[in-house]
Amino acid sequence: MLIDTDVLIWMTRGHVGAAARLQTLVPWRISAVTYMELAQGCRNKDELTRIKNGLALCHTEVVPISEAISNRAMHLIDAYAMSHGLQLGDALIAATGLELGRPVFTANAKHFSPVIGLQIETFIP
Repeated sequence: MLIDTDVLIWMTRGHVGAAARLQTLVPWRISAVTYMELAQGCRNKDELTRIKNGLALCHTEVVPISEAISNRAMHLIDAYAMSHGLQLGDALIAATGLELGRPVFTANAKHFSPVIGLQIETFIP
């Protein structure tokens, strides 16, 4: 399972359902894009340290953006950006899920649902 950024944000905001489901997924697997989105959302170094510590506690594997992921994301942008509004970050996360053969766990299923072949597990907050 590849965890999308939004589910982790729900957990950090104290959503019990998100925390409970995420506990069943340890060790976590996230895209490098998710890590960067989380880090970018931090207001200060203390928040970044808490994010890093939380990821380490859950033995998080951060999947780097490989050449194969990058190429697949470009194809997804070609196929879905104009027709469905697929954005760069979601294209890279979807491409990561496809390359790993893993479903994406997200609260934003609408962002990923057009992608043929991508399995999605939807989190409903």
